[in-house]
Amino acid sequence: MITSLQRRKRAALAVTSAGLVAALIAGCGGTTKGSDAASDSGGSGTEKTADPNAPIKEGLKIAFLPKEIDNPYENIVDKGGIAAVEELKGTGKEVGPSDASASSQVSYINTLVQQNQDAIVIAANDPNAVAPALKDAMDKGIAVVSYDSDAAVDARQVFVNQADSEDIGRSQIKMVSEQIGGKGKIAILSATPNATNQNTWIEYMKDELTKPEYKDIQLVKVAYGDDDDQKSFQETQALLKSIPDLKAIVSPTTVGISAAARYISSSPYKGKVVLTGLGTPNQMRQFVKDGTVKEFALWDPEQLGYLAGYAAAALASGQITGKEGEVLKAGELGERTIGKNGEIILGPPTVFNADNIDDYNF
Repeated sequence: MITSLQRRKRAALAVTSAGLVAALIAGCGGTTKGSDAASDSGGSGTEKTADPNAPIKEGLKIAFLPKEIDNPYENIVDKGGIAAVEELKGTGKEVGPSDASASSQVSYINTLVQQNQDAIVIAANDPNAVAPALKDAMDKGIAVVSYDSDAAVDARQVFVNQADSEDIGRSQIKMVSEQIGGKGKIAILSATPNATNQNTWIEYMKDELTKPEYKDIQLVKVAYGDDDDQKSFQETQALLKSIPDLKAIVSPTTVGISAAARYISSSPYKGKVVLTGLGTPNQMRQFVKDGTVKEFALWDPEQLGYLAGYAAAALASGQITGKEGEVLKAGELGERTIGKNGEIILGPPTVFNADNIDDYNF
């Protein structure tokens, strides 16, 4: 955690419905970058060489596009990203749809292209649904960074991953196994069926369960709350009523785990059914203190956004191209080496429980 980053005054641009409509209308009159810009900024199909000594351009316009505009976790991520952009003397903003459907982000990408943004930073609802629009953005010289939930590899230049996907998936099985004594039925409450990050983690969770030490744990269902609070609440209720001997729910989504905790906390299942997964301390604090949840995990989402903001600025300035082995200079986070397929990893997640949750404020 970066205390100095948290102390800095941030002015995240929250988009209201009226402001969003105005932004979309204004975007229709914008111009797109020409073919020269595409060759300068690494559009798809253009081979580029990074110049690590190139200065970060001042006045960059960088837009952050979450899965949905009202997702509290991604609002925190984007807040950190906007802070990074402003630190680099650019302008950052957050725009996005009110729902997390597969194609809901496409119109926003098209508008950001029309607005002549220098970079788009996106958490993709569906890796393939957004790919054509993102490729068009790169062809027009706009740098594209994905974070949290990746887009198709050829539809972005860099993917900023919160932690190693395998570690995230396997660690959640280890956490739930410890809490249920290594035996019993478990269910997963995920986000959307097409969410890249969720599906990757779930595959590693399933693989982890094939190990001999988990032979007495049975994954009976994967449910989807679509990263919607009310639907996740209802899915939790349905899981517990349809599987009477369910021992635990693992929810690798901040929206899902908080909704599940809210339901369990005021139900007869409190203290009987384990809940763990990925959540923010501020969302989960009351449920840890009232005994609904023993422990859960997450990385610092503000740092994730900060790293993505620096990656976008470095791409737009020609410092990096997303090639494996390049080094990103990420301000207060130090340096990160770009891995295979343009992946940059923030770092391992933190496990939160009653002993340390009050040490964190995000």
